[in-house]
Amino acid sequence: MHRRFALPPLSVLFAIGLACLLLVWLALGDIEAFRETAPEGGDTAEPALTRVEVVERQAQAHSPRLVLQGQLEAHREVELRARQSGRVEALPVALGERVTQGETLLALAREELPARLEQAEAELALARGELAGAEELRRRELISNPDYLRRQSGVSRALAEVAALRRQLDDTRPEAPFDGVLDRLDVELGDLVQAGEAWGRLVDDARLTAHAAAPQRDALSLTPGLPAEIQLLDGTRLAGELSHVASRADESTRSFRVEATLDNPEGRRLAGASATLVIRLPERQVHRLSPALLELDGDGQLAVKHLDTDDRVLLTPIELVGADTETARVAGLPERVRLITLGGGFVDAGDRVQAVPVESATTRNGTNATEEAR
Repeated sequence: MHRRFALPPLSVLFAIGLACLLLVWLALGDIEAFRETAPEGGDTAEPALTRVEVVERQAQAHSPRLVLQGQLEAHREVELRARQSGRVEALPVALGERVTQGETLLALAREELPARLEQAEAELALARGELAGAEELRRRELISNPDYLRRQSGVSRALAEVAALRRQLDDTRPEAPFDGVLDRLDVELGDLVQAGEAWGRLVDDARLTAHAAAPQRDALSLTPGLPAEIQLLDGTRLAGELSHVASRADESTRSFRVEATLDNPEGRRLAGASATLVIRLPERQVHRLSPALLELDGDGQLAVKHLDTDDRVLLTPIELVGADTETARVAGLPERVRLITLGGGFVDAGDRVQAVPVESATTRNGTNATEEAR
């Protein structure tokens, strides 16, 4: 007895054939995808370039300013001390009065000094007479050399005594060593002043010295002769000049002491007052831009993104010369630069972009999206 085999339905055969064709097509597609080179004559679509807004900027001259908080001091001042003991006989200059160099500031009683000086001058005259006689005897060889030398020594002693007494007399009338104002007077008529005792202070405030402390990073650009401006608490501004920059930093603050001198023709009482010292640094070429365009590079340095001539992004480190809430002044960029003002956060250094001038973007949008500098 023969056994019959039933054939599958046509629908099943059709499904199996369709599946085989699909497998062949997928295999051929994978092979084409894994080819190393594109088929000849094929078109490759380039990805769209990122659009960024740019603006061209030219470097401009800028005079940076260094602002320091400091204090004003008199150009010169001296503590007045007695060089001769004595009783205060007169006060020729009142407290706070201005004097000129050589003017008598104080009068001490001279007591017996004039008489002692008169006696010393007489002894000097006698010693000189004896020396003249000894010289005549010496020419005649009637006096020994030691006797002659003793007479010479007598003249020298008498001269020294006269000079000392004259100086003591002068010290009873101390004079102003320079023009100034008698800023302090600690004695009254009749007071007894001892040699070395301080009895007043003379201040020369016709010129003032402003001193402050400059940070390390700013001290390198400071040199004597730079123009300076001193701003007082009442708003007054006085012109001056940087006169000194310390060669060594303070050990505790690591800052450098700087001094500026200025005239005080009106004699205003400013010595010891607080003041703001504004030093104008040498002129530099800078670019003005918005602080929002500043970023950090891989080394943690401030940098700015801009484009080269091929519209590729550059990230250039810069030096921040000055800044406020609206404008940053930076150095280190090319003299003429194409700044990225919008879209810089979506591109990296080396990327090629589609540059859209800010003027074109303004025309298209009706308003400028970014004001990178004012």
